This record gives sequence, structure tokens and C-alpha cells, in this order.
Amino acid sequence: MIGFERRQNILRILAEKPGIRVPQLAEQLAVSEGTIRNDLTALEEEQQVRRVRGGAVLVEPETPLPGLTQVANAEVKQRIARWAAEMVDEGSTILLDASTTVQFMIPYLREHKRLTIVTNGLETARQVARNTSHTVVLVGGMLNRSGNATTGLLGLEMLKNMHIHAAYVSCVGFDLESGLTERYIEEAQLKEAMLASIPRIIALVGSNKIGSMGTLPFAKPERISHFLTDSAVPAGFVDRMRQARINLTVCGENTVRSFTVDGQKAQFTIGFANQSEELPFAVDVRRSLERAAADVGSIDVVVANNRLSGEEALRVADRLIQRNIDLVIEYQIDYKAGNLLMDKFQQAGIPVIAIDIPMLGATFFGVDNYRAGHLAGRALGEWIQRQWYGRFDHLIILEEPRAGSLPEARIQGQLDGLKEVVPQLPEADCIHHIDCGNTTAVSEAGVAKALQNLPDSQRIAIVSFNDEAAFGALQAARRANREEHVVIVGQGADRLVRNEIRDPQSRLIGSTAYMPERYGEKVIDLALKILRGESVPPAVYIQHVFINASNIDRYYPVLE
Repeated sequence: MIGFERRQNILRILAEKPGIRVPQLAEQLAVSEGTIRNDLTALEEEQQVRRVRGGAVLVEPETPLPGLTQVANAEVKQRIARWAAEMVDEGSTILLDASTTVQFMIPYLREHKRLTIVTNGLETARQVARNTSHTVVLVGGMLNRSGNATTGLLGLEMLKNMHIHAAYVSCVGFDLESGLTERYIEEAQLKEAMLASIPRIIALVGSNKIGSMGTLPFAKPERISHFLTDSAVPAGFVDRMRQARINLTVCGENTVRSFTVDGQKAQFTIGFANQSEELPFAVDVRRSLERAAADVGSIDVVVANNRLSGEEALRVADRLIQRNIDLVIEYQIDYKAGNLLMDKFQQAGIPVIAIDIPMLGATFFGVDNYRAGHLAGRALGEWIQRQWYGRFDHLIILEEPRAGSLPEARIQGQLDGLKEVVPQLPEADCIHHIDCGNTTAVSEAGVAKALQNLPDSQRIAIVSFNDEAAFGALQAARRANREEHVVIVGQGADRLVRNEIRDPQSRLIGSTAYMPERYGEKVIDLALKILRGESVPPAVYIQHVFINASNIDRYYPVLE
């Protein structure tokens, strides 16, 4: 691994495992501690990390795009924009207005697939083109007074035949009488005309604009599908928005709260401590919970981020308890923190649902670990029988010790399923256990080192704790030009690996689907039963299927 690649891996690891120390980085990246210290020094000089005792922490940029560093309320706008970007559907056509608040969305759209972005903002169009691979459609017209956007109605003809799924807009002022307003008449007229046929309008509005009025309204309150703001909203604003039946998300510094629109105060407030906002699977779980809560209509949801850290999970627990939640859905990776978390919640009298990682005293929901692993193990064995005539030289096991005993069953299931099809596994010294760190970067580094130690092996089977680990293994094999020497199965079938699975030539041959997009409905139903005092089983499992190139389109159709 060259220096640049190693430093990029260090940045990814620090993002996913805050607090990791130099010796752990050195071990995971298979280099000396001196090399890691030199890398951290270089990254500090680039202002990407800040050195602390024993390691380093990431330096959070003030803004995600150059040119926005001097924008007023940049941190608040970035927070709102990040959450708004989560609402964008893959493959959709969206409209972005020319506001700086909406421009903050652009970096968070990089990982989306096949978007078409329509905008009247010149700088918005430039930044989308520079920072993403999405198609950009610039609405024509006259240049506005500041020279950063088109105005007037000349460019609307081109939009007549376009089906735009959603619009993301800001304003200079908002109130529940007039709606969203603009300062200049020509800008308000263009926005009103552009939004006329768009079914979903998502408003990104800082709290400082609530109660202010521009010259002319361009979107009435009843046209707003979702309103995102920050936590400094005026007293009574949440209740007024609920009565107006406008979906509302309040983006705080540490938590994000979604409010129901049934016209009454919510019956329950549920906290969701998410494993990470950087992992696709965890993000999909959170999205499904928010959708399910909105469908029920009697639940407010408070979302926080555990950042793949037991220590952070404990801090999040304290913040959620302070919010007087009725129930918490806990999704965290460190089983050692489980007892401490449960003690906090039990002392506060708050029931707990544990997602995927069990916690003593909590109702479990999620993966049937052994069954999920077994499906992948059998599929791996069948591939080895067909392609390698039932023989292979080495077995790499990408595991995650932090997750505790139950996810160990996921690995054991893979081994048992494999042995059912290929009874003769390699000798013990040809079976290699690697800590995947629950991240692509750590897995890639571990597998890269293993491949270096196995230069002559041409048949290496790899089983994985999750898809992050599986994808890291695939990247390591590709970088070493040894993809044809490996075969890999994953766990989760999340967004990270679906394109690979679709490719019949990929050596990541498939993954057991956990379907995080279906978690929400089942978990919210379980939560309501607990809150109503109904009897629930101690564990509820998701149904699994092994996804491969032959069946993936049945479960995850390609967007046109």
C-alpha cells in the first residue's frame, strides 16, 4: 500500500472508529508505529487530523465545498442539508434551487446513483458537475442581480416534458400564512413556476428565517411535503407545524428529531441510536424506521449516531434519556457496552429494543445469525464445487470480535454451510482469522496482508462478518491483481455490494440479504406493542434469502 492509499485508509478508519490509537492503526494496516506517526503528522499538516495523546482525531471541515466557507450559519445549513440529502431517492430527477443552504447538499449526493439534477443556480450546477457524476440540467433565463442564478420564465419550456420527482428549496422567510417567500419578485415567480408540477417540495429553512417575510410567496404551506430546520426554532413552532400537517425534521447538533403530522401531539417519543451514519446498511435501517414512524403518525422519532463506538453510545444514551423518550431502539456494535447501556435505560425506566447485537434485558430484533450465515456458506460451497471441483487451498474468516457471541453464529453458520457441501476444509494452518473492524478499510488492509503472505495460493475462499468486510476483501484482491484467486460471500446484501453481485464475473458471488429497508415497519410495530403493554417474544428475526446474480433483480430491481 503506497503512502497516499494508507493515509486515505487512516482517514476512513478514524471516521469509523473514533479514538483508535497508533498501535491499533499500525496492526490493522500492517506497518510500523513509526510509519503511522509519520502519516498522522503529514495528515495534520494537511489539516485533515488533529493529533491527540496516543492517536489522532479527524478535523471536521467547516463546510463541505470550497466557496461556502464564509457563508453565514454554515454549520447549521450543513446539518440541515445533510439530512435533506438522505431523502433523495436513487435514480430520481430532482430540482435544487440556487440557495447556499441547498448547495450544502451536494457533497452528500456523491454516493447516490443515477440522479438528474435540475437547477437555476449557476454555482449549484458547477458544483454538481465538479463534485458528482450526476447529470445536470441548467434552467435558462436572465441572470439575476447577484450573477449566481437565472431568473424569469424564459427557461420553463424545457421543463414541460421532464418529470421531476422532488424539489429542494430554501427561502428568505417562512410563516404559516404565506409559506415560503423570496426577496425579489422575479426569483419568486420563477420558483413558483418551476415548482408548479413537482409533487414533493422539501424546504430547507434555518430557524432564523421562521417568522420573516420576503416580498412575494412562491410556495404555500400546504404544498410543502417536508420542512427541515435547526433546533433553535421558536417556542410553539413544532405544534403549529403539526397542526398544519407539515412533516417536520429538527436537526440538532447531536440528535435529529422527526415529528408526526396527525394534528395532535404524538402518543410516544422513540429514540433511535444508530450504529453509524457512514455505513449504508445502518443508514437504510434508520430510513426505514423514519418512514414507518411517519406512516403510523403517532410517534416522534429522535435519531442519534453511535459512530461505531461503545463510548459514544453511552454518551448518546445520556442525551436520549434527557429527551424523555418512551422507548429506545439501540443499534450499536460494542457488546461490552451493552450492560452499561442497559443499566442506564433501566434506571430511567425506558424499555429497549436491540438491533442485530443482543443486549441482556432488551427485546432483540434483527438477524437470525446462524441461518443467515448458513445460507451464504452453502452458496460458497456450491460455487467451489462448480468452479474449483470442490477443492480450495486457504480459508479467510473476516470476523468482528466486538460484536459478541451471537454474531459469532453468523460465522459458524457460514462454516457449517460450507462443510455441508465441501466436507474437506483446509488444514488448521490454512485457515486465517482476521479482525474486519466492521469497516471496508480495515478489512482491505487485513486481506491485503494475507494475500502477500500467500503468494502462490490460487484458490482462497473468504467468509465475512458483513458486506463492509466482503467489499474490503474484494478491493484488496483487485489491488493485488489477484481477483481470480478468491471467492467471497457477504452478509447484508446492502447498497455497498449490489452492483458487484449483479456482475456474474465478480468474485463477490453473493450475500445473505438482511433487507434493512424492511426493518422499520417490523421494529415500529414491535415498539408499539411494548409501549402498550402487550406481550412480545424475546427475539424477533428478519427473514433471509441469499442474493446472487441470478435473483438480485427480483428483490432489488434496477432503477430505470
